[in-house]
Amino acid sequence: MSTRVLIADDHPLFRAALVQTLGDCIEDADVLQARDLPEVFEQLKHTAGVDLVLLDLNMPGNQGLTGLAQIRGQFPAVAVVVVSANEDPMVIRRALDHGAAGFIPKSVDLSELSEALEAVFDCREWVPARLSRAVAEAGEGGPDDDLAQRIASLTPQQLRVLEMVAQGRLNKQIADALGIQLRTVKAHMSEIFHKLNVRNRTQAGVAFRALDVNLQERLDAHF
Repeated sequence: MSTRVLIADDHPLFRAALVQTLGDCIEDADVLQARDLPEVFEQLKHTAGVDLVLLDLNMPGNQGLTGLAQIRGQFPAVAVVVVSANEDPMVIRRALDHGAAGFIPKSVDLSELSEALEAVFDCREWVPARLSRAVAEAGEGGPDDDLAQRIASLTPQQLRVLEMVAQGRLNKQIADALGIQLRTVKAHMSEIFHKLNVRNRTQAGVAFRALDVNLQERLDAHF
């Protein structure tokens, strides 16, 4: 059975390079491509059996870690590896806290990329060895670290509800969009408030966006 990988990056030359590399690293690789975040979701919704998404943090439609959180919430069975030119240990730490299976800097060579893919398909987390200590130490015990752990404790359905709350949708709109009962949305909201230690919808939405805002500032500082 072939391994199906979705490359999500808006630079065609980089996508072409990744396609070639994946062909060299993985036998019978079935490679899909997306140029922006909406196209990523179209591919995931209409293509069965995607095993891995290689996600560029700075692609169009992706704000900070929002895209990663949305993919993990809606498609929890699909592994996501962040691929980025940014090598800030705090950025890497936040991506891992949000559910990334690994973080591959665009500066890695073929041998490191092969190692990364092998680790991910073996259900192991991967970051470059030269950055592993700095990533482990980044943000230890800080408020962002605590918030990331709280968000990570949400179920995929709760994360989708929280995402829609952050978008300003009402409970009835969320129920209709997810095809669930209104009372189920209210139950999810109660659990979200409890897990995030917030009192209302506004605080919940702020919590969802907080880490992405902080991370986007770090991303902007590098480009």
